[in-house]
Amino acid sequence: MKLILAITAIIVATNTMAATNRAFVSNERSDSVSVIDILTNKVIKTVQVGKRPRGVGISPDGNEVYVAISADNAIAVLDPVKMEVIRTFASGDDPEAFAIHSNGNLYISNEEDAMASVYDPRTGALLATIDVGIEPEGVAVAPDGTRVAVTSESTNLVHIIDVPEHTIQNNVLVGARPRSVVFSNDSQIIYVTAEIGGEVKKIAADTGNLIKKTTLPDQNAKPKDVLLSRDGKNLYVAGGRANKIFILDAESLDHKNSIPVGKRVWGLALSRDGSRLYTTDGLDHQVTVIDTKSEKVKAVIKVGKFPWGIALDD
Repeated sequence: MKLILAITAIIVATNTMAATNRAFVSNERSDSVSVIDILTNKVIKTVQVGKRPRGVGISPDGNEVYVAISADNAIAVLDPVKMEVIRTFASGDDPEAFAIHSNGNLYISNEEDAMASVYDPRTGALLATIDVGIEPEGVAVAPDGTRVAVTSESTNLVHIIDVPEHTIQNNVLVGARPRSVVFSNDSQIIYVTAEIGGEVKKIAADTGNLIKKTTLPDQNAKPKDVLLSRDGKNLYVAGGRANKIFILDAESLDHKNSIPVGKRVWGLALSRDGSRLYTTDGLDHQVTVIDTKSEKVKAVIKVGKFPWGIALDD
């Protein structure tokens, strides 16, 4: 099965269309997606997608944009060129976040069902369900495609799931209210944010053992999203109420820098070349663009109400 997954990923990669150089931002309170031209940092269209959009992602071939419409219990599918909804499909109760496997399948956290679900977005078919903890949220797929990690906020766990078996390998206690998760580039490490204690944990993907942990250097920090730099050296952490991005050393978790952004920074996205970091700043209804080399803000873009997620097609 693992060989089949690898072959499928190669087939998908060969059908990739040219990037649109656009960012797609879900606006939770506007029921819309703002489309940003990332070459000009201007909003070029606002698309109504359904009630309470949150997670956003782009198919491996770049042909479709997926948006979790939480209050509609569905996924909206957008054409990234035409910038319009082309279909929707049911996705289980209250989809919040999701991650996309290289084979194109979506791994979705269904918050109210204490479940992760696997869907083929091309057909809308439900492929598998996995019982997890209470209020699942963050989802990440390992780069090698063999594991998925899902956080459960109220159970304080990260669940490490085997693919394609879809069985839980480990349930790891990670601190109060874990929000987001990301794998290292070699798929061997999992990084998790824990909101209540302002913590970031570093975990071995194969055993679930805690390697390191750190507390962000701001008492207001309520970390949500977390991303790894393209070279694997830095972690970018959205500080929530701290209104900052924290940059940590990915090996030691030592704090390297903090970058002020808008209020209640929530979601993160990184350009393909790693030169720009994008943040969704919920209470300021904006996206902040950061130059990762200088670690300075280079642009601020007004979007809809309470932006939540962001994905780049670049």
